[in-house]
Parts: sequence; structure tokens; C-alpha cells
Amino acid sequence: MLDQAMKQQLKAYLDNLKTGIQLVLSLDSSETASKLDALAKDIASLNDKIEVVREDNASERKPVMQVVNPEKGTSIKFAGLPMGHEFTSLVLALLHSGGHPIKLEQEVIDQISELDQELNVEVFISLSCQNCPEVVQAFNMMSAINPLIKTTMIDGAVFQDEVKQRDIMAVPSVFVNGELFGQGRMSLAEILNKVDTGAVEKQKAKLSKKEPFDVLVVGGGPAGSSAAIYAARKGIRTGVVAERFGGQVMDTMAIENFISVKETTGPKLVASLEEHVKEYGVDIITEQRAANIIDAENTDDGYIHVELESGAVLKARTVINSTGARWREMNVPGEQEYRNKGVAYCPHCDGPLFKGKRTAVIGGGNSGIEAAIDLAGIVEHVTVLEFMDTLRADQVLIDKANSMPNIDIITMAQTTEVVGDGTRVTGIEYKDRNTDEIKQIELSGIFVQIGLVPNSEWLKDSKVELSPRGEIVVDAHGSTTVNGVFAAGDVTTVPYKQIIIAMGEGAKASLGAFDYLIRNPAPVVAEEATA
Repeated sequence: MLDQAMKQQLKAYLDNLKTGIQLVLSLDSSETASKLDALAKDIASLNDKIEVVREDNASERKPVMQVVNPEKGTSIKFAGLPMGHEFTSLVLALLHSGGHPIKLEQEVIDQISELDQELNVEVFISLSCQNCPEVVQAFNMMSAINPLIKTTMIDGAVFQDEVKQRDIMAVPSVFVNGELFGQGRMSLAEILNKVDTGAVEKQKAKLSKKEPFDVLVVGGGPAGSSAAIYAARKGIRTGVVAERFGGQVMDTMAIENFISVKETTGPKLVASLEEHVKEYGVDIITEQRAANIIDAENTDDGYIHVELESGAVLKARTVINSTGARWREMNVPGEQEYRNKGVAYCPHCDGPLFKGKRTAVIGGGNSGIEAAIDLAGIVEHVTVLEFMDTLRADQVLIDKANSMPNIDIITMAQTTEVVGDGTRVTGIEYKDRNTDEIKQIELSGIFVQIGLVPNSEWLKDSKVELSPRGEIVVDAHGSTTVNGVFAAGDVTTVPYKQIIIAMGEGAKASLGAFDYLIRNPAPVVAEEATA
């Protein structure tokens, strides 16, 4: 099952096992079961602490491989073949179940250990989904720490009957004790906030006690990472607060225009960025969304206050807003009703769920045509709907799409409604802008790729000037209309929303913030004034 090079690499990892583990197989007569059996035997052959056990009655769902620590009573299941993006999830499950230290703060490990409720977790994934492993690995770590938590990764392509029965139209889809827990990317911190009552209040109190930052970066994408690195290298107290580190780049599969790197993926680039930021001791705060900003002139301590949705307040001498942008929605009837029920925004993640079905892509730019090309290799047919009379994608992509027999491109098409049966998408309605005729296409999936919206809503009640498009207005130094507040990246008026441009803008805003700091004295706190 595994080639020699992969076996050698895996053997080196498995040498870190401290205790014995079992691979408990529940198999049927399928080809996937045969491959899973071969994979288990290959793994066991690499380390004498691993034992393969065949128990076909151990699971109703087959084929399944359980990674079990008999001493601790922990169990992590893989339903289907954990290859592709999920092979790393399997390797980590082996190591963590076998006693290799889990790279989490002790505070987080203690929090997981103290959970006293049984959680039966089912994570439906596709092997091509780059967002799924983070969710699978988060729950797997919880299972390796706490025997009350049992996690099963389920490949939706193998268990299509279950996918259909539960109306799963997006991955990852997580069920806990039989109830839908969440869909899409979730970090471990976000998961713990949902399952551990009281966690949010504890975090709020902890954050509000933090000392003021010299530079507080709001947003953890390329612009925010660059800003944090440039600030921290000046030797000043730097923090990053973000809903998730990496931002929208985490949802980008192929990056081929990042100078000096021929090709990479969003998750790989984000991992490198996070590692680089951490080298400088930056205080990274995730799973927190900014709700409001109060400029220093309107606070009683002379610091800028950033209020978070959790209720916590962070203070700083300067703030760099790099909250980026998100996918633009169609804003037509049925879109929200059928979100994750046929309406999707990530073709790489959710495309495999529409194998053999008819789909549409909304948008004829690079993202839209790339999505159509990607989907054409999986689904029965793709219809591209473009509002304008010409496509906006690069000609090489247009030529590729036109050469594929199962892609149709319709221009001058205005989407008017998402059609469904109450449970899932069944079609799409659009207006032919040449004739004003309303037309309908029968299909199962709609992938929306029509551009970006700046994440600036939290500034609407502040003095920070926004453009008519909601972008933060900045000058050549990254300064905004509020003293001490800077901005960078896709959330600003700077044209051309590209990763490399965002990084440069982040560095520029950080240098602007440092220049501001050396020209303006720090606030004098009450105790110092009294002394």
C-alpha cells in the first residue's frame, strides 16, 4: 500500500511511540477494505509496538480502522481510507495514541482532560478537502487525551448513503452525539469554546488582563503576519488578534504567483507564516473577532481600545487593521436557505460531494474559471454564469475551459434565485440580460466565485474613514484617518488584492506604526503620574 520512501519516512516517525497501540479493523468485501487492510499491515510492519487486530463486529460502519491505546482506553476511528490530505491525520493519531507528546499548551491539555461528558464525534470529510484535516486532527487530539471522547473520520465518497441520509452538502461536517455540531473549518480553540461551558468567560477575563501592546495587529493573514514580524523585529510589544490565523489564504489551494516559490498551497504558506511570527515572541490570540475600536482621544487611559465580540478589551498604542476580505455572496432568494445544502464557496473542499452531478459556477473571473476546470474532472457537467458580456479570467484559463466538453459558459447572465426542494438545491434561475428572459437550469450544486467583500463592518461606528465599497482609506504610509490606527491588505483601498501585495502593505503599515511610536510619547498611567 505504501511505497518504500513513504515507509522509511513513516518508520522514523513511529520510532517516537512510547506505548503499544492496536489497529482494530472492521472490514467488508469492498476494495477500500482491502486497501485499508494492506495499509494497517504496512504500518504494523514498521514498529513492534503496533498490533493489527481483526474484529469485524466491532463497528457497524465498515470498513473502519480504529487506533486504540488499550491502557488509556482511547480510540480514534477512520472510516474509509485515510490517505490524501488525511494521511497526516492518521500519522498524528498513531503518534498521539502511542504516547508521543501532543504539541498543545498544558493549559489546553488540562481543559480537554477535565471534560466530563461523553462525546461521540463523527467528522465527514473528502480526501481532497484542505480544510478537513485541521478539524479531524483537533478532535483526534481530544480523543487521544480524554477517553470519553470518541472521534470517527468518515470519507463521504465511501459512505455516500450516509451523506445522502444526513443531507451533507459541505465538508467538513461534524456531528456530536448524533446532532449537527458545525460545518467548515474549526480550530481546536473554537471547538472547546462550544463544548466547554464557561470557557468563553474564562478567556474574556484572561484577555482583558493583558498589558497594553505597542502594536496590536487585528487579523492574521499575510498582511497581518508581515506587520507583526516587522513590528516585533523592532523589539516592541506586539500582538495579533484574529478569528483564525491565516485568514482567507487557508482556503486557497494553489498558489503559483508568490515570487521565489514556484508553487505552494494556502495551508502550507500559512503554516510557514505562523512559524515565522512565533519566532519573534508575538502574542497570538485566535478565535476572537473584533467588534469595535475606540481611539485614544476617547479613552480614559490614553490607549486605543479594541473591543472583541467576547466582551474582552485589548489595549494598544497603535493598531494595524488587516482583517482582509471574504467571498462575496449573490444576495438572491434561496442562497442562505441552501447554504451548505448545495450552495458552496470552496470547490476544492466540496466538489467531491457532487461527483457525477450537474453544477454551476457563478463568476467568470480567474477564480470562477479555475473552479469550473477543477469541477469538470469530478462532476457530470459545469455551467458557468457570468454577469458581463465577456469573461474576466486569463486567456489561458478560458482556452482550457473551452476545450473541456462538459463545461458550458453563459455570459450576460444575472442570477436571480437559488431553487430547491426545501432540503437541497435542485436548480438555479437566471435572467438573460440580452432578452430579459428568465431561464432555469436543473442542477445539484452552485459554487459562488464572484469576488470579495472587505471585513470592515466592525469599524462602522468608529472615526476610521471607509470608501463607498467599505474599504479602509489609507495613505502612502498605511495610516488611516485616526491617529495611531493603520491598515493593510485586502481590507484597504490599495488596488490589486494579491498575497504578495498584502505582505508588502503589512510591512509598510508596521513601519508607519513604528514611526508614529517614536514620535509620540507613551500614555502616562495613573500610578506613574502620582509617583
